[in-house]
Amino acid sequence: MGIMAVLMLPLLLLGISGLLFIYQEASRLWSKSAVQNKVVVITDAISGLGKECARVFHAGGARLVLCGKNWEGLESLYATLTSVADPSKTFTPKLVLLDLSDISCVQDVAKEVLDCYGCVDILINNASVKVKGPAHKISLELDKKIMDANYFGPITFTKVILPNMISRRTGQIVLVNNIQAKFGIPFRTAYAASKHAIMGFFDCLRAEVEEYDVVVSTVSPTFIRSYHVYPEQRNWESSICKFFCRKLTYGVHPAEVAEEVMRTVRRKKQEVFMANPIPKAAVFIRTFFPEFFFAVVACGVKERLNVPEEG
Repeated sequence: MGIMAVLMLPLLLLGISGLLFIYQEASRLWSKSAVQNKVVVITDAISGLGKECARVFHAGGARLVLCGKNWEGLESLYATLTSVADPSKTFTPKLVLLDLSDISCVQDVAKEVLDCYGCVDILINNASVKVKGPAHKISLELDKKIMDANYFGPITFTKVILPNMISRRTGQIVLVNNIQAKFGIPFRTAYAASKHAIMGFFDCLRAEVEEYDVVVSTVSPTFIRSYHVYPEQRNWESSICKFFCRKLTYGVHPAEVAEEVMRTVRRKKQEVFMANPIPKAAVFIRTFFPEFFFAVVACGVKERLNVPEEG
C-alpha cells in the first residue's frame, strides 16, 4: 500500500502539470482568436507597457495602429515586431504620431487613426504622464499639462472613436489606469487627480454604451515598473507609509500587465485591479475606515518631511 502511494504521487503531479499545460495553451490560442483580424489602437506604443501590448497583440494577429510621441521610437518598435513575426500570420503595423497632451491636434490624429482601417475594434488607452512633488510647489501650468495628457487627451481621442463603435454595435475600450484612481498618495496631487477623473469618466461611459454592446474595461495595477528595476533591499519598515506604499506594493512588470490586458479583452472584463493583498486592504480601509487610513498616510508624510532628501 505504501509503495502504491509513493508511485501515485509522481503520477498525480504529472497529471496536474499536464492539465495546467493544456489550459495555458488553450488560453493562449483563445486569446489569439479573440484579437485576430481586429483593429487594435495603442495610444502610447513606445512606453514599456505599450511595447509589450504591441508584442502580444501583434502575435495574436491583430491589425495594429501604434501611436507615440517619438517617430524614431515607433520605427524601432516596428522593426522589432516585423523581424520576429510570421508575415503570413500577422499584419504590418501602422504608425501614427500622437501627443495626447496637445489637445488641439488630438481630434485630427484620432480621425487619421480611424481612417487607417475605417473602424477601431479595440482602443487601448495606456498613455500617461507622471509628476511628483508637494502640491504648493507644483505650478498650475503643470497641473493643467498633467490633466491634458492623462484626462482631456484620452477622452478626446475616445470621443472621436466612440461613434463608430456605437454605429457598428461592437467594440472595446480599455483604460490602463493606476491604483491612485482608488486613493491618493502624498506628493502626487496632480497625477492622482487626473487618474480619479478619467476613472470617473469611463465608469460613467461604461453604463452609457452597454446597450450598444460596446465594452469599457479598466485595468489598474499598483504601478508599472521599468524593465530592469527591482525592489531595493532597504529597511522600509522604519516608515509605516513606505511599508504600505513600497515594500509590499512594488510595481508589476510591463509584460504582466500586457498579458492581463489581453485577458481582459478576451473575457470582456469590466474592471481588473492588479495588486497584492496590501494595496487591496488599503482600498478597503480607505473606504470603510477613512480616518485611520489618513492617519497612517500622514505619519509617513511627517516622517519624510523631517528627513533630508538624499542627493
